[in-house]
Amino acid sequence: MKIMKINYDKVADAIYFTVKEGGVFKTLTINECLNVDVDKNGQTVGIELLNVFSKQGLELEKSIRNSIPVEIVSV
Repeated sequence: MKIMKINYDKVADAIYFTVKEGGVFKTLTINECLNVDVDKNGQTVGIELLNVFSKQGLELEKSIRNSIPVEIVSV
């Protein structure tokens, strides 16, 4: 079973979901808060959510910290 990696960067206020291992060929900007990294075949490698708690509020933070294992990293 593969486990999705989730990292929260407190300094950048961003969450990155690693969907699968592999190199990033291109980053697609969906909107000002969402980027999707794809490999050379167009398959999703990772998803980045920006301004997570400043835009989404404390409910999202509480939900993530209480129910999803998150590795908190800082730059």
